[in-house]
Amino acid sequence: MEEKLRDLSQHTTDGTPRRSFFGIAAMSALGLFGLATSTARAQPAQGDNPDWPGTLKGRHKQLFDVYSINEGFPLGFVNNFITPNESATAVLIFRHQGLPYALNSMIWAKYKVGETFKIIDPETKALAVKNPWFEPKPGVGNPQAALDRLAARGALMGACGVALRGQAGRLAPNAGVTAEEALKEFTANLIPGVTVLPSGTWGVNRAQEAGCTYCAGGSTG
Repeated sequence: MEEKLRDLSQHTTDGTPRRSFFGIAAMSALGLFGLATSTARAQPAQGDNPDWPGTLKGRHKQLFDVYSINEGFPLGFVNNFITPNESATAVLIFRHQGLPYALNSMIWAKYKVGETFKIIDPETKALAVKNPWFEPKPGVGNPQAALDRLAARGALMGACGVALRGQAGRLAPNAGVTAEEALKEFTANLIPGVTVLPSGTWGVNRAQEAGCTYCAGGSTG
């Protein structure tokens, strides 16, 4: 049992834009984590809330399960889906080791996200000290696949609450703060449009129930 719990904790490295915080019932039930601390942008726990992702527009709907960074390819997958479909909605869920996509550049710098995850910034060719896929400079990478551009094109985004807590605890020593302090700061500094979900797998289920087909956006390598 101890080994299973250890393995699960490692996996935590797992429309109008909004930031809401659903109840992290799964963590509480497993006894792995306490309920996430409320923040100015957090909502009280809502249990089995059916509101997310809501009624999705368009004929074609696809979920992108972003469970690893995979060198930015998950965002390219989203762009390749939206571009040829005039009536399409994309839903992205950042979980497991894909969670850093959801964090803004202040968090990347303060908590040394790029150094910890060994993520190279395509602009500087060095370890990233900012989120390379949010508001990148013109001419760097594929601008249509940047997170801000995808959100402007109607993509919905959710972040795994389990991974959020797990990564906050993992990276807290990099900033010299406690895990709870890091969790508050992480929750308050998600990129615009990200909704915090009870878990990533919860979100995968809800998006599919809302009519999305599934696309794996991570890498098993």
